[in-house]
Amino acid sequence: MLNCKKRIVITIFSLLLGITSLANADEHWPAEPPSEPPADWGPISINFEEITYPYPVHFLELNRFGEDMRMAYMDVTPTGRANDQVVLWQHGMNFYSEAYTPTIKALAEAGFRVLAVDRIGYGKSSKPIIPYNFNFVAANMKALLDELEISEIAIVGHSMGGMVVSRFAMLYPDITTHVVMVNQIGLTDQRQSRPWSDPLAGSVGSSSYASILRGHQIYFPTKWPPAQLEFVRRQYGQIMSSEWPRLARVKRLQGQMLYDDPVVYDWQHIASKALVIGGEDDRLARNFPALVNNVNQQLQNSTILLYPDIGHAPQIEIPDQFHADLIRFLRSDPSELASEWR
Repeated sequence: MLNCKKRIVITIFSLLLGITSLANADEHWPAEPPSEPPADWGPISINFEEITYPYPVHFLELNRFGEDMRMAYMDVTPTGRANDQVVLWQHGMNFYSEAYTPTIKALAEAGFRVLAVDRIGYGKSSKPIIPYNFNFVAANMKALLDELEISEIAIVGHSMGGMVVSRFAMLYPDITTHVVMVNQIGLTDQRQSRPWSDPLAGSVGSSSYASILRGHQIYFPTKWPPAQLEFVRRQYGQIMSSEWPRLARVKRLQGQMLYDDPVVYDWQHIASKALVIGGEDDRLARNFPALVNNVNQQLQNSTILLYPDIGHAPQIEIPDQFHADLIRFLRSDPSELASEWR
């Protein structure tokens, strides 16, 4: 049963506001990542208490599975001429809203109000041990929109966030004007290729600087962006936290969603104007171009835009081009055919 209390607003102004964003601060990092973690890297809390976000952070209080939890989000007002459109941004599986600061900034400058959420289990949000699924995530997004009295939304999701917006668009078509899937994962039904496993069985396993770094390097097929090392530092720091075993189990449960709750059967039911967009050289999936073209074909009103020689994170590799294309699509008339967008 939905039980949404009035949100508690905690204002956290960034100490870095006015300083170059991480995505544009390559000069502060080595050109190539070190083979070993720097000696001065220390623990990072699992709720990112020491990580400053660039805009005020708010919390929506929820009760799910009989447990109180709170969901962090940034509600960013337009800095350019307001266009009365609201964009709900969904982060990827290994990230959180703050990691997309340059995109949030670009959208706000273009006149959009932007809601950027740390989903439950990520960033500054609660880390409950619960059976995660995409309906749960979509319901939390809808609860936030209800709390803020927003009746119409454009939704954009990167990586695992693409799965979130797929489910949201299917469940809430009447309020979804545009849906954008950026290098979406979960492009197949994994239940057909491997057996089920218990995400809570056994120990939490191990993680290391090397494995975390490899996970980030695969995003970028041609050139490593030095500022990405900051996100490696944070992820590595969390495995040094005393609460790491809890976060590790939460991560396992979230990863299990890809297996237990595929979205491949959602796309054919999505009628909202849709854009499938991303780097064509995405190495997180075999034969990525064919798989995302299948997504485009399944959607009722969709178009596709792939960037040659770009990997899993076009918002980092080619930010100007990606943001220009994204903004142009979001500004397009939702009643018109997506195929005529360009």
